[in-house]
Amino acid sequence: MSNPAMRAADLPPRGIVELDATDLPAHCPNPKMPLWSSHPRVYLDVTHGEAAQCPYCSTVYRLATGTPEPH
Repeated sequence: MSNPAMRAADLPPRGIVELDATDLPAHCPNPKMPLWSSHPRVYLDVTHGEAAQCPYCSTVYRLATGTPEPH
């Protein structure tokens, strides 16, 4: 039986999305996700060298290697 109090961020990542500068600001759901998996849009801070996880669906977002961090 599942724990209803468990948050998506406590689950293993649903997927990892690598972003480049044209994808910023990072948000989830992203345009490539199917409509049936939509949830309220959340903006994620990936500009400090760390990955960010969506609190709704647990998808992880990070900047692709070599992407310059915005100022």
